[in-house]
Amino acid sequence: MSFLLLQTTSAPNPLLQFLPIIVIFGIFYFLLFMPMQRQKKQQAKMLAELKTGDHVLTNGGIVGSIVAINEDDTIVVRVKPDGVKLQMARGAVASLLNLEKKS
Repeated sequence: MSFLLLQTTSAPNPLLQFLPIIVIFGIFYFLLFMPMQRQKKQQAKMLAELKTGDHVLTNGGIVGSIVAINEDDTIVVRVKPDGVKLQMARGAVASLLNLEKKS
């Protein structure tokens, strides 16, 4: 007589099945989401600290200096060479420019 041996296998742990997905999410968080959040915070801080006299670059590529900051979250920017004044939203500022004159 031959005996047929059946081996019973236990079900894999559900946590081990989701481990690769959890690891991938962790990698995406540290490589993509964290730097984006940090950049947003830096941009918001820069926008909050704008003052008259700052030289700025707007999202549209306009370079000028701030002459006024209004209470309705708009700024007035003077553009060279004619000194034209443009009113725009504070959020339109992309970056501050460091215009140090070289001697």
